[in-house]
Amino acid sequence: MTTLPDPVPLMGCPYKSNPYPLYEQMREAGPVHRVLFPSGVHAWLVTGYDAAHSALGDDRLGKNHDRGNDRWRARASIMPEPQHSRLQVHLLHQDPPEHTRMRRLVTDAFAPRRIESLRPRFQELADALVAALPQTGPADLVSGFAAPFPFQVLAEVIGLPKKLADRFDRDWGKVVQPVGPTDPGRPAYEARLHGLQSYIADIVAHKREHEDDDLLSRLVVARDRGELSQEELDSMIFQLLVAGQEPVTNQITTALIALFRHPDQLARLRDTPDLLPRAVEELLRHDSAFELTTWRFFDRDSDLHGTTIPAGDSVIVSLCAANRDPRRFPAPDTLDLGRSPNPHLAFGHGVHFCPGAALARAELQIALGTLLARLPGLHLAVADEDLAWIPAVLGRGTHHLPAGYDRRR
Repeated sequence: MTTLPDPVPLMGCPYKSNPYPLYEQMREAGPVHRVLFPSGVHAWLVTGYDAAHSALGDDRLGKNHDRGNDRWRARASIMPEPQHSRLQVHLLHQDPPEHTRMRRLVTDAFAPRRIESLRPRFQELADALVAALPQTGPADLVSGFAAPFPFQVLAEVIGLPKKLADRFDRDWGKVVQPVGPTDPGRPAYEARLHGLQSYIADIVAHKREHEDDDLLSRLVVARDRGELSQEELDSMIFQLLVAGQEPVTNQITTALIALFRHPDQLARLRDTPDLLPRAVEELLRHDSAFELTTWRFFDRDSDLHGTTIPAGDSVIVSLCAANRDPRRFPAPDTLDLGRSPNPHLAFGHGVHFCPGAALARAELQIALGTLLARLPGLHLAVADEDLAWIPAVLGRGTHHLPAGYDRRR
């Protein structure tokens, strides 16, 4: 058995391009490990399926940043004030009962029945994007499809008017990628932060003036009724704009890359469209865009699967490591689009299970089905090792995905 360093560094291009060999070593050595992130943050990483499932449902572990100790805060509170206080009190960083109160305001908009009713509109958006691709390849499937499609869908679902949607700068989404105070990229990071904060203020002002029957309007009304604070309102819109579309962009790319690496499975899915729902579940399991969860904290020194975790230290669950655990998934490194059952943890588990899971599943089914049907001969147009994986700490995806195809149908 390979001896792992303490802490285990989670950084560098080899790790980001393929973290699974390291996760396998960590699972074999035990369920909990001390790790080091590029920002200098030390955390405790949970790697096995059973341990991850248990931790995600452990009510001793809270998400509120106030639980973090000074050691964590010194390195992890990257977002400066006042933005940290104004934009970081969304659902991902709340515990019950606050989490319950806030989540109740968004669940109807993402309910499976509503998402199903919107599928025809989502298909129209996907078809229009494919129609705008070059007649013959290659094309960048991130800028040409995987980035605009989830944002256009999100705008429909939450009620973001076209005039405001057209102003959204995808670069703002990078504010969730840590940039320390001494990093040369800090000025650009803060500029993105101010730009996004100003954009959110414009959304609130517009919805207050043009109230409609949509999620954004309902959130503004809830603020005006005193059901949300201004910081909670701004944070929830922040979360919708960033977490509501960038992970889907990344999941489309990781799914396509998995299919490009397994041409037999790509052909199987292209020839059997009815397989799409089950295939999407397997692609979510095989390489999840949400590689790691956000922070969790114990409020007192606590035991976690035999390891004592100090109060206020950050605990993170590796969803990707859990989803490749051979004790739960036979031949876990094999991409089997017909795999069943498939109880993956790509959307989390417990009270923080992703509220947009039904939407993400619909988007992935439509995206993959449309691209495979309308771009015959779809394949990766560069060497696999030349793919540039995003440096995000918690997520997986690529900045660009050059793909070739015979012709656009």
